Formats: sequence, C-alpha cells, structure tokens
Amino acid sequence: MYQSNLLKTGSYINGQWLSSATYFEVTNPFDNSVLANVSNAGVTETEQAVVAAKIALRGWSQKPANERALLMRKWFDLVMKNQDELAELLTLEQGKPLAEAKGEISYGASFIEWFAEEGKRIYGDTMQAPSNDKRIVVIKQPVGVVAAITPWNFPNAMITRKAAAALAAGCTFVVRPAALTPLSALALAELSKQAGIPDGVFNVVVGTDSRAMGEVLTTHPDVAKFTFTGSTNVGKTLIKQCASTVKKVSMELGGNAPFIVFDDADINAAVQGAVVSKYRNAGQTCVCTNRILVQESVLKEFTEKFVIAVEALTLGNGLDHAVNIGPMISTSAIDEVKQLVALSLNAGARLLTGGVSEQGSCFYQPTVLADVTNEMAIAANEIFGPVAPIISFKTEQEALQIANDTEYGLAAYFYARDIGRVWRISEALEFGMIGINEGIISNAAAPFGGMKQSGNGREGSKYGLDDYLEIKYLCMGGI
Repeated sequence: MYQSNLLKTGSYINGQWLSSATYFEVTNPFDNSVLANVSNAGVTETEQAVVAAKIALRGWSQKPANERALLMRKWFDLVMKNQDELAELLTLEQGKPLAEAKGEISYGASFIEWFAEEGKRIYGDTMQAPSNDKRIVVIKQPVGVVAAITPWNFPNAMITRKAAAALAAGCTFVVRPAALTPLSALALAELSKQAGIPDGVFNVVVGTDSRAMGEVLTTHPDVAKFTFTGSTNVGKTLIKQCASTVKKVSMELGGNAPFIVFDDADINAAVQGAVVSKYRNAGQTCVCTNRILVQESVLKEFTEKFVIAVEALTLGNGLDHAVNIGPMISTSAIDEVKQLVALSLNAGARLLTGGVSEQGSCFYQPTVLADVTNEMAIAANEIFGPVAPIISFKTEQEALQIANDTEYGLAAYFYARDIGRVWRISEALEFGMIGINEGIISNAAAPFGGMKQSGNGREGSKYGLDDYLEIKYLCMGGI
C-alpha cells in the first residue's frame, strides 16, 4: 500500500472525512498493485454533499471577493508546495510519466491562481434607460451549488479547472471524480482544508456507482449548475437528466483533432509538435491529435522523420525519469485501441511502427499507421491511445474537408507559414481551439472548449466565470 500524508481514503463532505462499510481498490496501471482501499460512497453520501454545499452557499457567496481570493491563493500555494508528492500520487494511480504529472499539478494549480484573481473582476453594467425617471443596472451573482463529474485522464487539473471558477464566482462545489483515480481529488480536498476553505464549500464524493451518483448530481433540485468532462455519449445522457430541473450545463466532451501539415510548414517543427500532441499521456487526452493530415509533396519527408521521432520514445514505468510514455489506464482501454487498429489494417492501412507491447497488460507501443483514409475506424473514432494515423491530401480545400468531416469540434492543429493560409484555415476549421504551429495549447488564460458534439461552455480565461454566474437586471423607477 502507498503511504503519504496526502493519501485519503474516504469522501470529503462538509469538512469531514467519511468512511463506509464497503471499499473499492485503487490500483497502479503499471503493475496492477493495490495503492489504497477507498470507502465506497453512493447515493446517500452524494445527497449529503449537495446539502452541505447548499448550506455553505450563503456564507461563501456573501464573502467579499478578495477574501475568497486570499483563501484560494493559500490553496494554490499549498498545491505548489506539495507538487512533487501530488505528482507521484497522480503517476501511481493514473500511469502518466512523472514529468507530465508534475506538469499537470502546475497546470491545475494555475487555474486556482488565475480565478482567485479573476473573481475580483466580475463587473456589471449601467445602461441608458428609456425615460429620465428610470435607471437600468445589470449585476452578476453566483449561480449556486455546482456539481461536477470529472475523468481519470487528468485527475487533478480537470477538477481545479472547474472548482476554481466556481469558488471564485461565489458558488459551492461537489465533485464526483472517476473511481479509477480518486486519490488526486481527495488530496486536493485535504489541501483545501489546510488552506482554510470553509466546510461545505468544496466537497469530493468517491464511489463506483457512477450511474446512481450521477443521477443525484444531475437531478437534485438544489444543484443549480452541472459540469462534465468525458465522452459525448455519456454527456448526452447527463444533459437529458439535467433537463428535469433546467440546470445550467457546461460540457467538455469527445474530440477528433486533425493535425494538418501543409507544404510550406517547418517540417521538423511539425514533427515535434505532432509527437507531443499525439503521445502526451499515452494519447489519452481529449485534445490530442487524432488524425495527421499531410500534403502529398511533403508526405514522405514528414512520415520518415515522424517515425524516427516516435521510435525514440521510451515506454515504461511512469516513475522512471527516462520514460516518455507510461501505461494506459486499463486493459479495456488497450482492447479498444487494438480493435480500432485491427479494423483499419483490415481496411488497407499499413503499420509503420509500434503495435502491441510485451511490457505488461496495460502497455501499447507508440504506433504510426500509413495509407489511412478518413472513413477508416482509426480516423472516424476518438482513439484515446498512442496511435497516429497519417492521411495524405492534395489541396487546401481537401484538407479542410477531411478535417471538418467529423461530429466533433474540440481542438485542431496545423503547421503553415503563409499568412494568408494561416487566416483562411483558422477561420474555416470547425473547432473551438486551434493550435497554429503549436502542439500544446492549454493554459489558464485561454478559453478551453469545443463546438458541435464536443460540448458547450468554456473553461479557463476571463470567459470561464460566465457559466458560474447569473445575470440579473435591475430596473429602478420613480427617480
């Protein structure tokens, strides 16, 4: 069993650590060893967390913004002070290399820091009234209790990105993290407690009954806003459930990101950008490259250099500093990747490097496929694994047609130097975020979110507070 002062094994509700009669195991995907036995919460505990958040709402929402900011700043400082320990815990339960895990802790903390300051800049308006005896004022107020469900691939940052905005706006927060990776969420709760964030303001409920717990969070009348990061299919179900109480909803759902390499691109830079965008977290991110589109005239050069770069990656235990790619989250995730690759190979794709790994049940080698078309399974579906399919194109218009031929619209990337092309492609791509000559695009100051069936709402940036606020119009008469 893993030992740490930040290791907690029960839900955090109203400032208290809860235990239960039943437990579930949290395991290390590297070797399937047991890290902890965690108390298995369910419907009752989820309801308790919502009630606690509702009770805490009045005091937290009425606290001056600068006082909330000071408490959040203490939380940020504690997260960064404990960055190494948090990163090790994250690597152990999720598998990503330690350097990536440390990056996630810093990235997650940046949202606490950003929104601690941004919460002091929630501005209203005064407007010209239709007559001299009236005045029009617009104010913004916290929406209320916020409920969230977060995924296993970024078990720290996907929580802070939502919770920091909610708390800064004056809302209280209940999160149900993925049962595969609950320890990072509970560690954040411990640090929030140490920072002095009041009881009931930040609550974490951990359990394996995702369906029942999710139903509470999406239908409870005291939850004013629901936010989710995960698959599009699950998101659709949760949106339907939220409709019963007409909740405010924001969704960060699936992706199918194209990475386009034009003939005027810096090929070496494009290769490096594609590697970091595709293989970060073993390809298990919603914004990672899903399809690499390369113009025919530079296809051979790019492919050869890309394969060399991919074969230089090191697969292994995330705690090993020499490792670039850790294990995938589970054997079922491996099976899904195997199936997509097999279907595509049978349809005419060609394996250039990679494939099944012999290192362990949760490992898959960084893989490159050539001769792929946009209709193949590997291109039509979100891969969520370390497989890069390469598709060739002839013209700019063909590249756009292929790139936009998906129900998703989260992130896209392209490499080009012609300024006219940069503007044309940026405006024509049907995606919420575009990386131009850049493979890593996420940061706290930028609005994160998608179009089409990749969801709605934005996280981070000055726009990130909007989903946690209500606009109230005040009409003053008799003046």
